[in-house]
Amino acid sequence: MLVQILGSLCVLLPFVLVQLGVWTSTSRRYVWLNLIGSTALAVEAALGHDWGFLLLEGVWALVSLRSLFTSRSGHTAAPAQDASRT
Repeated sequence: MLVQILGSLCVLLPFVLVQLGVWTSTSRRYVWLNLIGSTALAVEAALGHDWGFLLLEGVWALVSLRSLFTSRSGHTAAPAQDASRT
């Protein structure tokens, strides 16, 4: 239970800080906390055979990991273009 609470806080706290404008979604702190939290929750989901939650948190962890490597290599993803504006 403690792992679930700490993992959830690691995902929720950065989300709240981004929404409040304190952090950006591309900051390394944001990505690291998301990676740690989602990985912990994915492991808990796997151990509990909670496959839907494992899918959610596993993908969240993989996307966070990709973001971490992308920012480390100096590459940033181009912002998505709104199709209605073209």
